[in-house]
Order: sequence, then C-alpha cells, then structure tokens
Amino acid sequence: MNPENLLYTKDHEWIRIDGDTGTVGITQYAQDTLGEVVYIELPKVGDAFDTHQSFGNVESVKAVSELFLPLAGEVLEANSALKDAPETLNSDPYGAGWLIRIRIRPGAEKSHLLSSADYVAFLAAQS
Repeated sequence: MNPENLLYTKDHEWIRIDGDTGTVGITQYAQDTLGEVVYIELPKVGDAFDTHQSFGNVESVKAVSELFLPLAGEVLEANSALKDAPETLNSDPYGAGWLIRIRIRPGAEKSHLLSSADYVAFLAAQS
C-alpha cells in the first residue's frame, strides 16, 4: 500500500527524493480519510517553503485539509492536471496524483521522515 521507495511524514504526505529534487504527494491513508477530493490549491513555481510549512490545501466532500511540505525547498513544478481532475488524488495518489516537485534546500533535515515500514507502524499505533 505504501511504496518502499518513498519517505513519509506523520501528516500523511510522501516525498520521492531524486538527487536534490523531490516529488511530493499525499498517502493512500490520507486520501481514504479525506474521501472524494473536489478541489486542490497548490503553490506557484518559485514559491519557497520551510519543512512542515503549509503549501496548499485539499478540499474534499468531508473537509478541507492543509498540505505540509516534508522538506524545505522551492517549488519547481505543480501538477496542473489536478486543477481539472482533482479526483486523480483519490485514484492514483502515488502516481498521477503527485502534487508538487521541489528543489530540496541544501542541508534540509530528513531525520523526521519515516520509511514505509515506520509509516505503517505509525498508522497502526494511531488506530
């Protein structure tokens, strides 16, 4: 359920790190909890955020939830396809439902990120 090549946060975001860039999305658990996603607000290219800073919102039929950046960085790309098809976040949260790509700030602290196994253990402890 949670790909092993990703790192996770306790806020239910994931990041795929490739060199100095990262692709960010929300987890299967997050999209299950949200329910049907109807709107996504994402930042603009060039916006910069600190670790755990809110970078956007996801609106579902149940609630509006903030999105928190797993690692400090600058937005390189936002998934514009989600504007017209926000439900992609429900159907493919680890693929086409990615949210943003960032250039990770040099020296960004990664110790708070969880492996897939650690994230599963965290979820189990929450229930």
